[in-house]
Amino acid sequence: MGRFHRHDDGTVHEHTHDEDGHTHPHDHDHHHDHEHSHDEPLLSTDASRAELIGDHREYDTGPERIEILERIYDENDAAAADNRSRLDAAHVIAVNLMSSPGSGKTTLLARTLANLEGKVRCGIVEGDIETSIDADRLQGHGAQISLLNTGDGFGGECHLDAPMVAHALDHLDLESLDLLLIENVGNLVCPAEFDVGAHRRAMVASVTEGEDKPLKYPVMFRSVDAVVVNKVDLLPYLDFDMGLFLNNLKAVNPGVQIFQCSAKTGEGVDEWIAWLTADLA
Repeated sequence: MGRFHRHDDGTVHEHTHDEDGHTHPHDHDHHHDHEHSHDEPLLSTDASRAELIGDHREYDTGPERIEILERIYDENDAAAADNRSRLDAAHVIAVNLMSSPGSGKTTLLARTLANLEGKVRCGIVEGDIETSIDADRLQGHGAQISLLNTGDGFGGECHLDAPMVAHALDHLDLESLDLLLIENVGNLVCPAEFDVGAHRRAMVASVTEGEDKPLKYPVMFRSVDAVVVNKVDLLPYLDFDMGLFLNNLKAVNPGVQIFQCSAKTGEGVDEWIAWLTADLA
C-alpha cells in the first residue's frame, strides 16, 4: 500500500519505491478540538478522474488499482476521524512518532516516560511487525502499553494505519490518560502516508543516518510537526554536518520544530518533553 499517496491538493497517484524511497511531496492536515488543527485532505470529489489519479496508462489494471486505493484511503480516513473523536472525548492528546529503524525512537520514549512518570498519565501504542521487544523496554514507568504487531492479523504491514490504532485503543483506559504516544513501525516511507487519528506527528532522525535523508524522504520529513535529531552525543565521532542537515530539513519543511537530543544522555530531552506536553490541560 505504500506505493500510493496523496498530494497537498488531495490528488492521488501510484508509484514504485526505489532504494532511496520516493520523492513526491505530501503534506498533512488533521482536525480536532484543540487549538492546533490539521485535517488530512480527503480525495477531491469535483476534480476530473485524470486530475485526481494521474496517468496510469502503463498499467493494464489501472482503473482497478485506483478503485482499491480510494477505498483504502476512505476507510482509513473514516477510522482516523473516529480515533480522534474517541481521544478528544477522553481529553487525550495523541502524538504519532515515526522514524527509520535504529534511530533511537524507543530509547527516547523510555527516557520521556521516565521524566513524565508521576506528572503526566501516559499511554503507549507500540507498533512493530513482530515481537514485544520494544514494548517490554517501555515497561516500568507507569504507562499503559498496548502492543500492536502488524504481523498478527494485519498482514505484516510496514506501517500503522487508523484501523490498527483503533484496535489498540480498545486495550487502553483512555479516561485515565493525558498523553498517548504512538510508536509507529520503523520506516521512512509508508507511515507518513496514513493518518492514524493522532493530533500531532513527530519523527526521530539520528545523526548516524546522514545529512541527506530529508531530501531522499521528503514525504516523511514534510509530514511532521517536529523532528528530534537524536544521538548528538555521537557527533564528535562522526563526519556529520549538522548545518547541512538542518538546511536540507528546512528546505522540505520550513516551519518544523527541531530538537537536538541525545536519548542516551538526556541532552535536549526537556525541550522535547515541553513540546509534547504543551497542549495538555
